[in-house]
Amino acid sequence: MATVAEILRSKSGSEVYRVAPTDSVLHALRLMADKEVGALMVLDGEKIAGIFTERDYARKVALVGRSSGDTPVSEIMTRAVRFVHPEQTTEACMALMTEHRLRHLPVVDGERLVGLVSIGDLVKQMISQQQFVIAQMEQYITGGW
Repeated sequence: MATVAEILRSKSGSEVYRVAPTDSVLHALRLMADKEVGALMVLDGEKIAGIFTERDYARKVALVGRSSGDTPVSEIMTRAVRFVHPEQTTEACMALMTEHRLRHLPVVDGERLVGLVSIGDLVKQMISQQQFVIAQMEQYITGGW
């Protein structure tokens, strides 16, 4: 079983993109588009204040007719942030994401934000593990040991 730490090491871009609670939603959307990500951490200094996702925008701005330029991220971000630790397994992350219908999980080591894993990161890791097991089984069956 792979751990969150292994996933973070294997990611090509492991930087966690962030905004401040006072930043406008428009600023956050531009950053998300520029970095091609679906979520941003909202940090007040170094403290996690929330997470801002495409879902937050769609449900709390676009659907209710708010202005992206006039709305601060703090008004629509998700405040109850679920997170994982580097030593947790991909299976534990998938269970948490499935149970709470999440697409992104911040990774916290102690009090420090060290990464962000997406459902795509987890699926990619699980596929890689399955391909390895299949290759090992094929070698065993064909006598390639």
